[in-house]
Amino acid sequence: MTATPLPRVGIVMGSQSDWPTMQATADTLTGLGIPFEARVLSAHRTPDETAQWAATARERGIRVLIAAAGGAAALPGAIAAKTTLPVIGVPMEGWALKGLDALLSMVQMPPGIPVGTVSIGKPGATNAALYAAAILAVSDEAVAQALDAYRAKRAQQILDNPDPSKAG
Repeated sequence: MTATPLPRVGIVMGSQSDWPTMQATADTLTGLGIPFEARVLSAHRTPDETAQWAATARERGIRVLIAAAGGAAALPGAIAAKTTLPVIGVPMEGWALKGLDALLSMVQMPPGIPVGTVSIGKPGATNAALYAAAILAVSDEAVAQALDAYRAKRAQQILDNPDPSKAG
């Protein structure tokens, strides 16, 4: 039996409905070979469980947390308040202001409780994984190599198709 590697990144979202967007985070981490765990928790509906999950992340092997939320977007801040691990917030596209409300909530954290915030929706979910990888790459050569390979592949895709008139 092979041991499953400890997760290095924790992904948390406020609702099951956030998973189609956050699947981009999971897929990107998987492609980079970075183990992760994913949970649905709510800053408002499950505050005790949310606080416990964040407070115990380091002892579970987690090194970076990614928190997705929409609307008031309290989840990333609630997570950041319970840990000194880096927290990356992913604003979800909402029904009222298309995610702008969530984005503004995340970037306006009080001094001392930082949340690194990426763009709204799936592009942000992908970038959150890449940002987490960059943080891990500082001390993990395998992650650094995987991230370098990812970027080289993306660059080659552009170079292989330089003529926009031949787009498929």
